[in-house]
Amino acid sequence: MKNILEFLENTAPKLGDKPAFADESGSLSFAELLRLARAGGSFLAERGIYRQPVVVFMDKAPRTIAAFFAVMYAGCCYVPLEKGMPLHRLRMILQRLQPQAIVCDEESAALAAELGAGDKVIDSSELFAAETDDASLAAIRRRHIDTDPAYIVFTSGSTGVPKGVTACHRSVIDYANALCPVIGASEDSRFAMQVPLYVDACMKEILSVIKCGSTAFLMPQSLFMSPLRVLDFLNRYEINTICWVASALTLVSGLGAFEEGRPEHMKTVCFGSEVFPVKQLHLWQSACPEARFINLYGPTEATGMSFYFNVDRDFAEGEAIPVGRPFDNTDFILLREDDTEAPAGEPGEICIRGTALSLGYFDDPERTAAAFTQNPLNPHYPETVYRTGDIGRLNERGELVFISRKDSQIKNMGHRIELGEIESCACLCGGVESACCLFEKEKSKLYLYYMGTADEKSVQKHLRKELPRYMVPTKLYRMQTLPLLPNGKIDRKSLIDMER
Repeated sequence: MKNILEFLENTAPKLGDKPAFADESGSLSFAELLRLARAGGSFLAERGIYRQPVVVFMDKAPRTIAAFFAVMYAGCCYVPLEKGMPLHRLRMILQRLQPQAIVCDEESAALAAELGAGDKVIDSSELFAAETDDASLAAIRRRHIDTDPAYIVFTSGSTGVPKGVTACHRSVIDYANALCPVIGASEDSRFAMQVPLYVDACMKEILSVIKCGSTAFLMPQSLFMSPLRVLDFLNRYEINTICWVASALTLVSGLGAFEEGRPEHMKTVCFGSEVFPVKQLHLWQSACPEARFINLYGPTEATGMSFYFNVDRDFAEGEAIPVGRPFDNTDFILLREDDTEAPAGEPGEICIRGTALSLGYFDDPERTAAAFTQNPLNPHYPETVYRTGDIGRLNERGELVFISRKDSQIKNMGHRIELGEIESCACLCGGVESACCLFEKEKSKLYLYYMGTADEKSVQKHLRKELPRYMVPTKLYRMQTLPLLPNGKIDRKSLIDMER
């Protein structure tokens, strides 16, 4: 197999009218998904759009995913954007891409014109209404190789300039073949897709659908303003599998939703992207006693999740849940600052190798060269590793444990401090459900924001008892909920701006 679309072409004829993707307004069957994708690919091919990035600027909906596949049928790579993204971010992305085609729905076409791309707009209704040209699509496929790009996902850069991670068909195929057995995806799986379509996290559901015949229900982000509405959605659509960021799970369990109900059909709960407090894991395990729980870890630059850990034992509050072992056909090394390998038990930067690695950053050779480097342990032939910027270690069981981000290790009062250690300690305090610690370098001050019922004085007392003086935050802020990014992660920049 050398093209992602082969998954859909193998599945759609067998499943026909079975829903592939659905939302609260309707569903798209496997047969219809394939038909729309081939029609859209023919439309783009007829206009000579080939081997270039095509922006899909549409709201989160089943037909948006059909547009992704249409772009790949045309031999191009898709770039997902949504009108809810900040305008300055959209402008920077379009400036970097200089796309010749932007597929829009009715709502986003006007904004695309406002951003100066109106002459590039293709109406999605027109795209899907085209006649399928089998001969043209076959000719495109004959020229395809598995290292051709499939999509570009823009992530936040440390400099404020978004980075366009470019994934190829080979890396995505390997990801699908490794991921689906780990999470047990099948035709019976019913996913609730929590994240927006412009982040790579949605690929867990998309790949499970087209490879295994699962069904994915697209959740409105507004549901997370009320945890009870989330439970209602899960039960109404008989969701049995979720792959959510840890903060989204915490938002449900930490605000007492399980006192009112529980996910009645849940069989698999995957969590990742952030550290999941053991306290919240226990709440979910109690609410879903028949479910499997899986910790997933991996960067966008390695095409998604790269490691997994089946929660097969009890963990005490404050104990780190391992990220486990790498997916099939993926390997890692832990490097110290001098580029030597860290011994077992010692921390090192997690560096990933294998065909799961993406192609790098679009039109950004300097940042690509800095992150995708020659394996320093192999001087004999070219071998690329991706330096994640994450610090990890092997525990006594040989499992990989995430420690922190390199950039979350700060120096205060002459001491090295892991901000994640302060957050974990805060979560051990009764009445604290989730926490985020920030450091203001100019003033040498630590700030802690937390969600829960505990008052600031009791949390401060707990931290003073458990932590050295130099690690105790100067100010604490109790919040009803912590601000979240669209992908469900804690919005640290929003908290920094709030403090300023």
